[in-house]
Amino acid sequence: MLTRLVAFDTTSALSNRALIDFAAAYLADHGIASHILPDETGDKASLLATVGPAVPGGVVLSGHTDVVPVAGQAWTSDPFQLTERDGRLFGRGTCDMKGFVACALAMVPAFLARDLRVPLHLAFTYDEEVGCLAAASLLERAAEVLPVPALAIVGEPSEMRVANRHRGINAYVTRIRGKPAHASDPDAGANAITAAAVLVGEIARIGTEFAAAAAPREPGVAPEYTTVNVGTIEGGTALNIIAEHCRIAWEIRPAPGDDPDVLRARIDAFSTESVLPVLRATAPEATIDTTETVAVPGLEPLPGSPAEALLLALTGQNDCTSVPFASEAGIFQAAGIPAVVCGPGSPAQAHQPDEFVTPDQLEACLALLHRLAEWAVRG
Repeated sequence: MLTRLVAFDTTSALSNRALIDFAAAYLADHGIASHILPDETGDKASLLATVGPAVPGGVVLSGHTDVVPVAGQAWTSDPFQLTERDGRLFGRGTCDMKGFVACALAMVPAFLARDLRVPLHLAFTYDEEVGCLAAASLLERAAEVLPVPALAIVGEPSEMRVANRHRGINAYVTRIRGKPAHASDPDAGANAITAAAVLVGEIARIGTEFAAAAAPREPGVAPEYTTVNVGTIEGGTALNIIAEHCRIAWEIRPAPGDDPDVLRARIDAFSTESVLPVLRATAPEATIDTTETVAVPGLEPLPGSPAEALLLALTGQNDCTSVPFASEAGIFQAAGIPAVVCGPGSPAQAHQPDEFVTPDQLEACLALLHRLAEWAVRG
């Protein structure tokens, strides 16, 4: 199953319909109907399907089908052909997160062979990698066609550890407009790139402030405090022209308890009070505009959560951990469905060249799903 799924190039910029149509046909061959939820173009779609009775209290097995690009990465094998070597399975998405989707689909015959009293819902989305864009519409549709689930397992790579927390992600684009002029006379213009550099410096300073206030962490352990990052900066026309325009793409990954809107307001205030006046000294028409492009809530620990309790019991683990990335689990939680992250593969492999998952991680995932099915039989 993983071989088949990896062969679909579902890079987020492309369609995922071939994979979704394959999954729907596979499920239909086993007598399971699917709800296909296309986007406005029809080129992408999510899938909802249920194994077991149509009753409340089910468990959602959630995974995204899109993957990040491979362009510019140094792969030593075809990223869209599953390749086994040195005890590892290489391919784009093997870890993030077609490994979990493959396990869930491969388990369908085993699910059907049991007399499930609790339904198991399959929920596969698109465009997770570019902002979890499909999860909200999937949950709206699920509320229409499914009895209310009790919990969700989001199979992002966690090395099969049960994770009950992660930070959210809020992404922004800031556009700065200055005034062009000949570079030989800087005072005749207003340099948007220079203004952007001041703003980037303030964003970095705020990130350092959060890091300094956080408890020390061990090397290699992902931070759980709020972080900020400037991802791209673009601007200017030529070396000898004062830059009229500059565009900054940046993000906040807020820890539980930190409000990204408050932090965004600090950046806006700095832009208005410290950066814009300098531009307008020579260019009254100068502007700084920031737009939020992505808002994904974090996953917060919930005392007594049925998701945490069930997964700890099924895995035999004593406590939960965190994962360094944002996921659709926070969206499930915000919709009132308790969720955890638990899936095969290491977060360190996500988005990397020569991405891989190990067979033992897939076996551990399959073993968990077998135990979940046994639990679902008992109800």
